[in-house]
Amino acid sequence: MSRRLVVHLATATAVVTAGVLAGAAPASADLVTYCIGTGGAVTVPNDLYVPPNESCALTGTTITGNVSVAAGANLVVAGGHVSGNVSVASNGYLDASDSAVGGTVVVASGGYGVYLKSASTGAITVRAKGSSTVDSFLFVEESTVTGTVTANAGEVRLDQNTQVTGSVNSSGSYYTDVHDSFVDGQLSVLNSATGSVVCGSAVRGKSTFAGNLGGVQIGPNGNLDGCASGGYFGRDVAVTNTTGGVTVDDNIIDGSLTVQSNTPAAVVAPNNRIRGGVIGDQGAAALPKAARAKASAAERERQGEDRAAERRTGAVAEATAAGAANL
Repeated sequence: MSRRLVVHLATATAVVTAGVLAGAAPASADLVTYCIGTGGAVTVPNDLYVPPNESCALTGTTITGNVSVAAGANLVVAGGHVSGNVSVASNGYLDASDSAVGGTVVVASGGYGVYLKSASTGAITVRAKGSSTVDSFLFVEESTVTGTVTANAGEVRLDQNTQVTGSVNSSGSYYTDVHDSFVDGQLSVLNSATGSVVCGSAVRGKSTFAGNLGGVQIGPNGNLDGCASGGYFGRDVAVTNTTGGVTVDDNIIDGSLTVQSNTPAAVVAPNNRIRGGVIGDQGAAALPKAARAKASAAERERQGEDRAAERRTGAVAEATAAGAANL
């Protein structure tokens, strides 16, 4: 067994150990810093670990290694920097604003969720829910993801000028929405429970929507949202095997639009500019007015925001009560 050094101080809420402790997250450096409590503008010269069911709130902190958020734990970072990867365990929560993560972000099955605002990260993965009773969320606002977003559970929303340099691949989510954002690769939304909305966004690669139960709305008017504008799609767009309604309105599609096997048949507005034409069955119904959809869209967005805010507020309160962490 490797030796370990445990530093105890009267006000300590963080423990630094040499080596990798049994049950702790793997370390990329020789030390792992345990964080319970609050921390400021210091540099952690190794990996950081938030123990199970504990909370850590950091402001202006630099972490040179990887970060692990254990089961039931919370990490709230403002104005911080993580050089390595971030992993979030079951029922764990990551909240990062005005912060940068140099590596990837991975949420385990049943992770509570990730909220990013004015942040940057590498690729993001949200694993399938599995047998967990916790369904994850991924809310990204005004942020940059260098790599691919892969989501297999929960609520997924990219919003407010978020940029993804890779693709967005969602399968089995509760919903996946893309608002006022840019995806440099492909966009794929499969088998979502309450559908998908893409408004005011640009997708450079192919876009595929299939097997979604709650409908698909591409553009400003539809059953799901009342957003302001349509979008640009640099390749083919396909919406198939979808129930709950499909609407395509006010978009530029530099390829073909395929709408097949949807119930009811898709409504494609005449104001779309579709270079490759429309393939498949189209419905004759008029597009819903934007105001009719705003209430339901605002409600699901509000519920998501409330879920993140509740966890964030509780985490900061717990960390503050624990006192200053020795980082």
